[in-house]
Amino acid sequence: MQPDLETRIRETNSAALETAALALLEDAVATKVHGEAALVSSFGTESAVLLHLASRVDPAVPVLFIDTRMMFAETLDYQERLAVGFGLTDVRHISADSRELRRNDVFGRLHLSDPDACCKLRKTVPLETALQGFGCWINGRKRHQSQSRASIRLAEADSSGRVKLNPLAFWEAEDIEAYFARHALPRHPMAAKGFTSIGCAPCTARVAVGADPRSGRWAGLEKTECGIHIENGVVSRPAA
Repeated sequence: MQPDLETRIRETNSAALETAALALLEDAVATKVHGEAALVSSFGTESAVLLHLASRVDPAVPVLFIDTRMMFAETLDYQERLAVGFGLTDVRHISADSRELRRNDVFGRLHLSDPDACCKLRKTVPLETALQGFGCWINGRKRHQSQSRASIRLAEADSSGRVKLNPLAFWEAEDIEAYFARHALPRHPMAAKGFTSIGCAPCTARVAVGADPRSGRWAGLEKTECGIHIENGVVSRPAA
């Protein structure tokens, strides 16, 4: 394929993905076709793309950031930087109830014995509480990220009967990179250190070159999802 033709095709595909994502966000956030909508973000290595797209539609969109109180300091700093840079005016820090943490994880070591229970305590339950009153929530999952996400669609239903939107479902890694470059988006400070997917500090590791981008999450365990994203009522697991 000729270089100029290849470039045109790549740019056409990229523009189509961006247009489609913006249209989906416009319907959900501005037109509210699914009721009130919230965007859920980890403020991880790729989060800037969806947050920037949403800010172009409405910078007042509610953004739910689940602060497990085990986050990297770099993530907390990055969250503030993106919120200010994109003009996001409604970023909500969501955390587990202090009494529940004292009752169920007083020493902060639950992740060592039961990581699923830890994620439920610190992520799933707080998010479910925060999503009450919303008819739709938006997230940044993509098919290319892992086997457990390879068949996600643009719109799905969650276990509570809300619409769950995945505007970037069909974006490949190169599409994400192109958007970062096109809009000069700031990078998560840990991305350059080999962290391609970032969650809580105790359960996140660097990823080997060429490995699954999410292999640094709960490394060595069968676990691949925190429990926020479930299928048929159970936490997503990789295909056998």
